Amino acid sequence: MSQRHTVFDLTADQVVELANRIMDQHPEADVWEIASGLIAGAVHYWLYAHQPCDDPACPDCGEYATAELRLRKLMEEVRQSAEESDFYHTPNDANVGRA
Repeated sequence: MSQRHTVFDLTADQVVELANRIMDQHPEADVWEIASGLIAGAVHYWLYAHQPCDDPACPDCGEYATAELRLRKLMEEVRQSAEESDFYHTPNDANVGRA
């Protein structure tokens, strides 16, 4: 797999495609509700995937050893993804300067 098309990138692209398919199948649906449903599913899967192993002293699981630590890591990933998004800032943001 090329560096440009990592599993991460392919997964992210498929989530966007899923959202577009759902919107096409349910044009009356609220796009915000679809987006929130995608986030809910992604959060559940992320938490499932980041469960610590059964060794309390495991060095690989240390930063995921408690629910609070996992939530902190999840929020860091969400913030980074949001800030890297083309949609993070929009022309309609309340804090956009206007001349």
